[in-house]
Amino acid sequence: MPGSGELLTLKRRGNEYTLDVDGSLLMTSLSHASEDSLAEITCRRIRAVRVPSVLVGGLGMGYTLAAALKALGPQAKVAVCEISPGVVDWNRGPLSHLAGHPLKDRRVTVLTEDIALTLRRERAAYDAILQDVDNGPEGQTLKANDWLYSEQGLAEAAAALRPGGILALWSAKPNKQFVKRLRRCGFEPEELCARGRDKHRGAHYIIWLAVLSSHSRSLDVER
Repeated sequence: MPGSGELLTLKRRGNEYTLDVDGSLLMTSLSHASEDSLAEITCRRIRAVRVPSVLVGGLGMGYTLAAALKALGPQAKVAVCEISPGVVDWNRGPLSHLAGHPLKDRRVTVLTEDIALTLRRERAAYDAILQDVDNGPEGQTLKANDWLYSEQGLAEAAAALRPGGILALWSAKPNKQFVKRLRRCGFEPEELCARGRDKHRGAHYIIWLAVLSSHSRSLDVER
């Protein structure tokens, strides 16, 4: 990844594609049901919005983006943040068919930047933010991602959301302290369980749906 010092590698074995970071598995094309659920569940919650605006943090192999597009109507606007230009190129090339070529959808805008920059810049811009940039609040893949799960990062996410908006986060495991942090930052979190391969198979993962509560607009964001 440019600027992060980590080596991101795309591998293929038969019909399986994998993304590795410094030799450690980041994701595989054979297990993406929980990423699909992250988008499907969240976008169902905002289907009453006439022209929904959604931010997807982390392109990966395109599955979360594709699931969001499928769940949203034709008037939706979806921005996807991906810090690595290489990942964007792969999703326009060898990985594009996996999720059904989501980057070709006219509703999509690609932002080749850290989602942290987007959150700091935007104000009341999104009805939902789908955040799947790491393994959870500990920032296991990239230490710099810890900021996204900090109180400052959550306050920036709250400021980037419209009233009643949803911050949806994927995690490899539960984290009670993070749930408390969400509440302190003005969110009303709901914790759901999702399977990795399909609804009945694969590892168990966590999806937090954190709805922005009415008093959160008074939160101070330190820069």
